[in-house]
Amino acid sequence: MHVREIVCKSFLTHCRIPGVDYALNPYVGCQHGCIYCYAVFMKRFTGHTEPWGQFVDVRVNAAEVLARQMPRAKPGSLTVGTVTDAYQPLEKKYELTRRCLQVLVPYAGFPTTVLTKGALVLRDLDVLRDMPDVEVAFTVTTLDESVRQAFEPVASPVQQRLDALAQLHEAGIRTWAFFGPVLPGFSDSEAAVDAVFAALAQVGVSYVLVDTLNAKGGGWWKQLCTGLAATYPDAEDQFRLVLHDRAGYSRLLAQRVERAAARHGLGLRLGF
Repeated sequence: MHVREIVCKSFLTHCRIPGVDYALNPYVGCQHGCIYCYAVFMKRFTGHTEPWGQFVDVRVNAAEVLARQMPRAKPGSLTVGTVTDAYQPLEKKYELTRRCLQVLVPYAGFPTTVLTKGALVLRDLDVLRDMPDVEVAFTVTTLDESVRQAFEPVASPVQQRLDALAQLHEAGIRTWAFFGPVLPGFSDSEAAVDAVFAALAQVGVSYVLVDTLNAKGGGWWKQLCTGLAATYPDAEDQFRLVLHDRAGYSRLLAQRVERAAARHGLGLRLGF
């Protein structure tokens, strides 16, 4: 892992994700090494030659820049971690995300979502409690730890994510879950979908956002195939079938998650 400390001139950036006004990404790149990661397109802005997932640029002055920008910012929604994970392992050392959240505490009018796969978010429960409008979401793509290790090698184990969601809920923090990308052949069967929703209902999430593979941008397919070749060499064909009939697959998946959401009393949002 190549780690480089950099300084940024701007940190609070406008976001193109529907319903999100601003993005906060304390790091460029990510240690989690998820083989399906759509954010591989970010590499072309970095000058790095290392593969995506093997470098991280640390925006060491992020909190200071954010503190200068916030007084002039128009109120709007914020998402922390749109193209990186703000609670990847390096956050334990640098505490950039914690410091940025502390900057946001005085600012009402900026509802904030933290999206992560890192149980380290629990360290900052004290700051989250002080924020006027915040929610935490965990990505959960599978309940199978061996599958998690193959697809998300450095991210927190599945049970740690579920435990973190439960603790956040008990602390009064709003929570939801991102079930995505749903992994063809691994987490998309009727039984697998139902098991995921059952586990999420037990830890108190308010709703589940479901999405399929992000097929936009370059580089992600090669990365996915390389990752699959190491552990599940026969799975590439299943992923190809889904991409060739996205409409049909999406209809089938929508029916399965709608049934699961109804069975377990969870809100449901579809990202596809």
